[in-house]
Amino acid sequence: MKTRGNRREFLKQASWFAGGIAVLAGAPALAGAGSPSRKVRIGVVGCNGRGMGHIAALARVPNVEITWICDVDSRALKKGVEAAAKRQEKAPRGEKDLRRMLEDRELDAVSIAMPDHWHTPAAVLACAAGKHVYLEKPGSHNAAECGMVVAAARKHNRVVQLGNQRRSWPWVIEAIEGVRAGQIGKVHFARCWYANRRAPIGYGKPAPVPDWLDYSLWQGPAPERPYRDNVIHYNWHWFWHWGTAELGGNGVHAIDLALWGMDLELPKRITCAGNRYFHQDDWEMPDTCIAFYDYGNKGISWEGQSCAPRGFEGSGFGVLFYGDNGTMAITATKAVFQDHKNKVLREIDGKQTDLFQFDSLHFANFVEAITDGKPLQAEIEEGQKSALMCHLGNIAWRSGKTVDFDPQTRRICNPDPDIQQFWGRAYREGWEPRI
Repeated sequence: MKTRGNRREFLKQASWFAGGIAVLAGAPALAGAGSPSRKVRIGVVGCNGRGMGHIAALARVPNVEITWICDVDSRALKKGVEAAAKRQEKAPRGEKDLRRMLEDRELDAVSIAMPDHWHTPAAVLACAAGKHVYLEKPGSHNAAECGMVVAAARKHNRVVQLGNQRRSWPWVIEAIEGVRAGQIGKVHFARCWYANRRAPIGYGKPAPVPDWLDYSLWQGPAPERPYRDNVIHYNWHWFWHWGTAELGGNGVHAIDLALWGMDLELPKRITCAGNRYFHQDDWEMPDTCIAFYDYGNKGISWEGQSCAPRGFEGSGFGVLFYGDNGTMAITATKAVFQDHKNKVLREIDGKQTDLFQFDSLHFANFVEAITDGKPLQAEIEEGQKSALMCHLGNIAWRSGKTVDFDPQTRRICNPDPDIQQFWGRAYREGWEPRI
C-alpha cells in the first residue's frame, strides 16, 4: 500500500476524520440496544499477554460469557481456555483461526489482543461478520489503516471500542475534566512520556517453527518472512514489519490523554528524533526518542525511553499539562494540580488495589454500548486520532524528515516519496482488508 492510488483509497474511506468527535453523537443506532439482561457472548483473541488481562477484566463485567478463546499458539490457547473456565460456569471453546470463530452466529463480539499487524485486518473481518469489537491499542499498524477500521465500523454498524482504557478510569476522567474546566488556566502545551528498562533482543537466526505455533497464521496479513528465533512472542514489537514501536505501543495512551485534555484534533507539523542507543541488536526502532506535534498555537511532545526507566514526575508514564495558571500531571497512580510556585493545589489518588479494577470499567462500557446503546468512552474514530498521531511520529522518524500535515484534509502535504512510502503497507496476497 505504498502507491498514491492506495493512499487516495484511504482518504476516500477516511471521511470519518472530517466530522471529528461530533460523529459520536450521530453514530448509527447500536445493534443489540434495548436488551440489557441478555448475555453478551464474547471471544478473546490472543492470550500471550494482554489477552489474559482481557479475560480477567471481562470476568468482572455482568452479563458477559466468554464463549471462545482463539490463539495460534496451542500453549496460549490452553492457558486462555483454562483461565476463562475458572471464572465462569462453562468453559469456552478453543480455536486457532479467527475466521472459523467468526462463523459462529451466536457470537456477539470479539476482544482482540493480537500483534499490531493484525489489529485492523482482524477488526475488519469481525465487523464484516457482524461482531462488535473491543480492539487493543493502537488498533492499526500504519496511517492508512486508521481510516479502514473506522470505515468498517460504520459500514457494518458495529460497536468498536479502542483499548485506551484510561478514558474509563474515574480518577483520570476527574483530572481531565479539571483541565478542560480551566483549573490551570488556558493550556498551551502537554509533555507526554513513557519509560521502561527493556533488555536487548540479540541477533536472531533462522530456526524451525515450534510445533506449538501456526506461524503462517501468526503472520496473517503481513507478507511472509522466514521464522527467526528472536521475534515471537514479544519482540515483534521492535520490527516495523509487525510493530509500531514504543510510540504506537505505549505513546498512544499518553497522547490520547493530551488530545482529550487539550480538546485538540490533529497537528500541522510533526518531527521525531532519536536512535537505538542502549544496545546493539536486531531492534529496528529508536529506544530513545522525542516526537513533537506542532499545532501553531499549541504543542504536544512525547518522549520514549525504552531502556532508561526513571521517567519524570516520579513515574515511568505520564502527561504534564502546562497552563497559564499552573500545571497538572497525570502519572501512573495520581493526578496533581500545582501553581507556578509548585504549590500543590489538588491531588487525585489513582492507586489500584487490583490490576484489573479500572480496566474492567472500560470493558463494561463496551458491553453497555452493545446492550443499552450507551456512548463509548473510546469510540474507534476518536481512538484512531491518537493512533494516527503515533503513526505520523513514526513516519517522521523513519524518513528522517519533518512531516507537514493538513488537519483539514487529513493529508500529508509533503510529496516527498521518502515520507509517502510509510503511509501504508503491503499485504500478503488474499489478506488485504476489504471494507
